[in-house]
Amino acid sequence: MLKWIPYAMVRVAAFFIAGVLLAIYLPTLLPPWLSISLSAILISFYFLIRFLVAGKMTGLVTGVIGLFAIGLLGYTHLSLRANRQNTNQLFEVKNEIESYTAFVRSTPESKSKSWKIEVEVNAIKTTTWQKATGRVLLYVSKNRHDVAWRYGDQIMIYGSPQMLKLPANPGEFDFKRFLSFKNIYHQQYVLPHQVKWIAGTEQKGFIYYSHRVRAWALRKLNTYVEGEQEQAIAAALILGVTEGIDTDLLNAYASSGAMHVLAVSGLHVGIIYAILLLLLRPLDRFAWSRWAVAIISLIFLWVFAFVTGLSPSVLRAVVMFSFVAIARPFGTRTNIYNTLAASAFVLLLYNPYLIMSVGFQLSYLAVIGIVYLQKPIYNLWELENRMWDWVWQITCVSIAAQVATFSLGLLYFHQFPVYFLISNLFVIPLSTCILVLGILVLAVSIFSPLAILVGKTLTWIIYFLNWTVLTTERLPFSLIGNIYISTLQCWLLMGVLVSVILLFKFRTIWWMYSAALLTILFSWLQWQNFQESFIARQFVVYSIPSHKAYEFTQEGHSYFMADSSLLQDEERIRFHIRPNRIQHGVTQVHQMGQIPFRKFVNGLEIFVWQQKSFGLISHKNYKFQTNFKIDYLMVSENLFPTFRKLEESVQIGALILDGTNARSFSSKLRKFAKMENIPTYDVVEQGAFILND
Repeated sequence: MLKWIPYAMVRVAAFFIAGVLLAIYLPTLLPPWLSISLSAILISFYFLIRFLVAGKMTGLVTGVIGLFAIGLLGYTHLSLRANRQNTNQLFEVKNEIESYTAFVRSTPESKSKSWKIEVEVNAIKTTTWQKATGRVLLYVSKNRHDVAWRYGDQIMIYGSPQMLKLPANPGEFDFKRFLSFKNIYHQQYVLPHQVKWIAGTEQKGFIYYSHRVRAWALRKLNTYVEGEQEQAIAAALILGVTEGIDTDLLNAYASSGAMHVLAVSGLHVGIIYAILLLLLRPLDRFAWSRWAVAIISLIFLWVFAFVTGLSPSVLRAVVMFSFVAIARPFGTRTNIYNTLAASAFVLLLYNPYLIMSVGFQLSYLAVIGIVYLQKPIYNLWELENRMWDWVWQITCVSIAAQVATFSLGLLYFHQFPVYFLISNLFVIPLSTCILVLGILVLAVSIFSPLAILVGKTLTWIIYFLNWTVLTTERLPFSLIGNIYISTLQCWLLMGVLVSVILLFKFRTIWWMYSAALLTILFSWLQWQNFQESFIARQFVVYSIPSHKAYEFTQEGHSYFMADSSLLQDEERIRFHIRPNRIQHGVTQVHQMGQIPFRKFVNGLEIFVWQQKSFGLISHKNYKFQTNFKIDYLMVSENLFPTFRKLEESVQIGALILDGTNARSFSSKLRKFAKMENIPTYDVVEQGAFILND
């Protein structure tokens, strides 16, 4: 037996996950036929040694062989799934697609300027109609208030879906890779008249009715909860629908460390399960109670999942607690770590790409942290007063979950909420009340007077929750932001945490050495990043369609130029520009009027930076002066003055076309630049222009 991982199912899940991760990061390491063959050979060796060879080392040898076989099976499982996804027939279409028919596979999600819908293609028209398979992420312009399409409807879309592109800007989120885990490789932006409803769903299965029930539940909550933000928070906490939450309020939840309550996941399902156990406690005196409680718990958990629309995060949490509920009747014969590992194993068998889901990672780490760390932390301080003891229990849960997810929070969100302990003292109890009252509103909605009374109470509690979160955010130094760590550094932080925990558990000095070594390595990598990114100087022309954005970065300072609409669009700045600033340690952003190396020369903006000159034409009628020389000329809003041959005294090192130029203009300018032997860079076609000094 491998004592270094004492629980059998934990060993199985760990090696299976290792195989899945290996297939994700090194997909060409082993072809599927070879991984299948090696798995079969290892499994054969396992059974041969297990049953035909006797000896003291037999258990260890078979254990090692079995675990490596499981790892190979994880690799094979993901490889085969990836090959199935690559049979997406939209890849093989050579001609331009005129139109296609598809089934709606998600509830329309409201964005700032569009409705986002996942559709599954079943036929395409090029020269003729033909069958096809593939998934497309459809964005329908918000020219109208609502869309009439529902899950399962068949629709026709005019136009051709486009392949998703790699990130166009430095540090930008890889949306293409993220969607590839969902077997989505194409997207399309359309106007409402480009989409036509054909027919309703023919197969009204479990998922269809789940979506209909969620739509009903959302209407009931909006009926009995007052206030737009209160309705949005109720929908998020009870149904997992995060649309409609104001950006400022969303940022307040993130800054106060309360963001976790806005996604229905392990916390919410755990609350429901705990309430069920409390309500069913009177049955404990009966011999058959354990199985009865397990069955009732499973029914209620899956009903809740059904009402919330069977979203991936809810399904993940319900599966996890379903295993806990099933394991509970077995008592001491089961182990919570084996139970959690078994639930993770089953979920990854269903969809191995779940391992790359941030929600999956955070959910399991938070639960493991609470299970392992909460009790030891709680035992550090004994309180006789029941109220303060209850406060201490909530605090211990918050600390345990935060410690376990700390490194992932830095990696994915680049921030740390300083007052998470204070906010969670209120957020956890209030979100529990909101969840219970929300379910109660749905249950009594047929009795309108009672539903109105419960709805008003729910509204006031949500109002108080929002006030608490906003007040916490306004406290000084409430958030440490702009933190950048690499994936390797995230693993090192996890290693430091595990080493410290094992140091206190086993009290062996080797664990202290391990923690110290990992800390030194983490610090060295951070210093390397400081040398390469923070001190380094960089100029970027960002690739943002219909916008211009230029940025000079050096020693924590950003000198930023952009059009007025982009400056007011916080969402676009957060997505396209902020990741690069975080990576370069930017702490101060200076706008256009605060750039010391900017000057105007005859209708041209000139920037002399690091012994290089950059120009931006400000007027349409600008003419190049005699002996004009510049290293980089940015072309914006089709303002390049002429397509006539340039004078010999005019020397342009390179032309950089930003996102505001029309495609026809850019095409003509590239041809002109080629005739003049001027290198040209178009950020729309080639991604952001980056100049590192």
